[in-house]
Order: sequence, then C-alpha cells, then structure tokens
Amino acid sequence: MSDPGAGPSRVRRAYEDFLSGVTPSSDAVRTVVRDSWARSMHNGVDPGITSPDDPRVMSHPEFIEYRATHPITAVLPLVRSLMLDDIADSGVLVALTDEVGRLLWVEGSSDARDRAGGINFVEGSVWSEDVVGTNAPGLALAVDRGVQVIGPEHFAGPVQQWSCAAAPVHDPITGHVIGAIDVTGGREVEAPFALAAVRSVVAAVERELKSRAVDLAAVRDGARRSGRSSGIPHVVGTTVPAPRGARLEVLGDGGYRWQRGGDMTGVRNLSKRHAEILVLLQSFPDGLGTEQLALLLAEDGLDPVTVRAEISRLRKDLGSTVVGSRPYRLTVAVDSDLGRIREQIASGDDLVSAIERLGRGGLLAESSAPGIVDILEELREDLRSRIIAAGDVAALRRWTTSVHGRDDLDAWRRLEHRLPPGHPDRAVVAGRIRLLDKRFGI
Repeated sequence: MSDPGAGPSRVRRAYEDFLSGVTPSSDAVRTVVRDSWARSMHNGVDPGITSPDDPRVMSHPEFIEYRATHPITAVLPLVRSLMLDDIADSGVLVALTDEVGRLLWVEGSSDARDRAGGINFVEGSVWSEDVVGTNAPGLALAVDRGVQVIGPEHFAGPVQQWSCAAAPVHDPITGHVIGAIDVTGGREVEAPFALAAVRSVVAAVERELKSRAVDLAAVRDGARRSGRSSGIPHVVGTTVPAPRGARLEVLGDGGYRWQRGGDMTGVRNLSKRHAEILVLLQSFPDGLGTEQLALLLAEDGLDPVTVRAEISRLRKDLGSTVVGSRPYRLTVAVDSDLGRIREQIASGDDLVSAIERLGRGGLLAESSAPGIVDILEELREDLRSRIIAAGDVAALRRWTTSVHGRDDLDAWRRLEHRLPPGHPDRAVVAGRIRLLDKRFGI
C-alpha cells in the first residue's frame, strides 16, 4: 500500500491484529510501518504509554547545556523562518531532534504545545522508535529517510490521534545523521505536501550547514596561518544584535550597503536580492506576506520556500530581529538614499539633488523585480510632477539633461516658458522642442 494513511479503519484493524499476534499483509498497512511495528514490539515498547522510563533522560540544566551546543541548534532560525512564519497559528508543531530522537525544540501555538504535552511530546523527551514505537521522527532516524506516519499507524495508542512527517538531517562533511525535522498535528499533516515541505526545508538546512562548514574552515585556516586560535565556539551562526537604527544605500555604482546605527565599522555589503527585499519592506511599512513578497520579487513569483530562505539569510547577516514575521516587516528605523529622495520630493526642496540621486541608477536601474520597477516609476513620476509644478529653472535644466527627463517634452516646454525673453538658451530649448515634436510625431 503506497498511500500513507490510506484506509484508516483498515490500518486500525491491522494494528489490532498485530497486537494480537497476527502479522498484517502489505495490503492492510504499509511495509515501512509494519516493519517499524515489529521492531517496536521486539524492543519491548509498551503500546499503551508514551513516557516510559529511559536512561537517556537528562536533568533540565543538562538538557539546556546539551541543546545549546548541539550542531542542529545553529539552524533553528532558518527552520523558524521557513516553517513557523506561516503555520505558527495553524495547530501544527515543528520539532527539531538530535540523532537519537531527543526533542531539542518544539515550537508552535501554545494550545498545540499544551495538547502535545498530553502525549509527552515535549522538549527533552526522547521519541526514538525503540522508546515510543512507530512515529515520524523516530522512524525517519531509524530508516534514514523522510517518512509520514498517519493516525493509527503510530505504535503507541495515545498518539494515534496525531499525524506527523519527518526527515533526517545530515552533517554536510561526514554524511552522518545529526537529527531530524518534524511537523506534527492533525488532519492538516496527512496531506502528501506535508512531507514534501519537510524535505525541502531539510534540503535548505543541509545547504546552510554546508555553507557554515566552509566558512568556518576558512576562518580556522586563517587563524592557523596567523598562529592564533579562532576562538569559534562549537555552535556557529550567532546573529548580529539588532541595531537601534540603520542606514541603507542602494543607489550609485558602489554596490548595496547596510550600516548599523552608530557603528562606523558595521557596514555590510548586500546581495541584490537582499537589497530588493529591504527596499520593498521599507516601502511597505505595514509589512508583506510571503506570497506578496514573492510576486514583488519576480514576474512569475518565487517559491515561498525560496522567499523564506532569503529572509532567513538576511536575518543571519543583519541580525535576527531586523525583519519581523507575519507579515515580514522592518523592526528598526531605516534611513535610506531612496527615503531621502522621497523626502526631497515631498518638501520640494533641493530638487536638483533629488534628480542627481535618482539618476545614479544603482538598484533601480539594475533590478527587474516588479516591485522595484514600480518604485522607480513612482519616484520618477512624483519627481517629474514636482519639478514641472515648481517651475524652478535649475531643476528643469537638470531634469531635461538627465537620463529620466531628456525626452520629456512637457518639461522642455516648461523650461522654455520659464526662461526670460532674449535668454541665449531659449533658442536651444526651442530647438529641442522641435526635435521631440518631430521624433514622437506630436
């Protein structure tokens, strides 16, 4: 039977038969589940309880210390970003385990965690197959692949009101299993996409662990060459403290930069994608959902997992609290060169400087993201309208010689009107107006 959880009544009958000593057929229950039941029975698991005595149980201080130094803890922010931002209030729990099935983190709504406490699905408890029988994280670790366990497929009776999907996480250097990622809930976890989602998150986590391992190796190599200890703790990935304010520069040809408020040494270069996200979040202060951000970043939208992964990397680079969740939004005051253009347009002051800033291009010229293209068009039109309405000769001159206004017939006519009779430039301006009339057939 290939369909996980197909025919729950049939699976329940097979489970009852199994407990009575009858081996169920593969038509009644999936082979991976039946084999897990057999191992659970062989290991002496009591199907009536989920909190047996286990010599691996730690004291609370021991557990806290152990969890803090476990390598999978380093990717917790990524897992939160990829999974919890959208399902935190759905009644589903997200759990990270170590390599023996110990629950290091269990996160979700307080109601869901309270209900899970009734089956001892709590941080610190061990959910390996040999302790509580068939369950997704324990089975995933036992067979070293992603699995889904639906309702009565669980070995322990008290767990059969739940469903779960889990997949193992591997060390990128050694290939050894270091833990598992699990989602646990009700009917919403029975759909096939639940396991697909877990697998995609595991893939992102393993890529992240690989990049961290490479970065860490480079730092250690540099430390050895200089004869100094790297001083890097066992768990890497500590985030930068959230700034009280920040500065964002995305115009010009010097790349995109973020600077923490009051820290002259805290300048960080940004990728184009991260610059786009920050500009969009500054432009939408009320926040953007995952789908909204995906559509603003790409013409055909991006996969939500890709968006969440980018947000996670952004938090890693700039600080875990710079971008809030549900919806995504900036949680710090940001001063940006785009923001200064908006202020100049609103006040009508120093329009020449605003034209020069806009003309530098930078992200606005280099990005094809629909949301950034819209921002450029809005800024250009607002600035143009302000220049023409103000009638300032210096601003009109600068606009009509800029990349944005050189073919702006209305601006050339406004400049001609503002130049006094007999001014030597009126003839040149009149000539440009005739050329534009001819070129555009007006």
